[in-house]
Amino acid sequence: MFGLAHALFADTRFVISAAALGGLFIGSFLNVLIYRLPLMLEAAYAYPHEQESLGAGQLPSTPVAPLTLATPRSHCPACKRPVRPAENIPVLSYLFLRGRCAGCQARIPLRYPLIELGSALLAAGAAWHFGLTLQLAGALLLLWALTALFFIDLDHQILPDCLTLPLLWLGLLFNSFAAFVPLREAVWGAVAGYAALWSIFWIFRLFTGKDGMGYGDFKLLAALGAWLGWAPLLPVIVLASTGAAVVGLWQMRLRDVGREQTIAFGPYLAVAGAVALFGEMGRWTGNLMLI
Repeated sequence: MFGLAHALFADTRFVISAAALGGLFIGSFLNVLIYRLPLMLEAAYAYPHEQESLGAGQLPSTPVAPLTLATPRSHCPACKRPVRPAENIPVLSYLFLRGRCAGCQARIPLRYPLIELGSALLAAGAAWHFGLTLQLAGALLLLWALTALFFIDLDHQILPDCLTLPLLWLGLLFNSFAAFVPLREAVWGAVAGYAALWSIFWIFRLFTGKDGMGYGDFKLLAALGAWLGWAPLLPVIVLASTGAAVVGLWQMRLRDVGREQTIAFGPYLAVAGAVALFGEMGRWTGNLMLI
């Protein structure tokens, strides 16, 4: 029995397939997290303010069933019909239902199966790149967290502390075993990541009187520094800034969006962080310092 298990886990193809399969189901959970977490944070913020605004003897309008990641059950937002277990199989259920609710035939967003597929592909890529190692466990956590942050910031322009701060501490925890970089580099990476964007924020504000980004961006780059060390941070900032600039110019040119339109920076940091994880961007910084 143990010999069979050892043989399976020693087989790279099995590890990649298992990671991809797990990634599909994690992707399904990420869809729930991306949709519900911002609503939960909004409700948590609004409830105390509602209490403050009420007069004496008035009761706040608390929801009968508070929204959590587990409750209520997943349901169609159009007809409120609960999603049955057989209709909740990643990707396959979407194909079987032809992208429509089994009850009211409302369209199911294509983004749901795409996130599930993307999660599986990232997991398979990490398994191929790192093998069955401590690095693989860390890479999966980092990539799935970046996926959630990408879409939450894209939809709501927020990077929740309840995701970015645990991500930072997890990076330090993994690197206490030198999973990606020595712990000393991870600590300085977290400090440098926060300080870099904090400095850019205040320089931009000093010259323009406007906020160029949010504090969540500082924390996300600090988390990337905690995972990857300080060396890849400059390429990450350059890649993310270039991506944001290109998309911003495209929006102004083709979609008639004004210069005052805000662009979420978190998605670009998330993509650049994933590229840095696979691409060993730290070498770029070292080469630049030698020029």
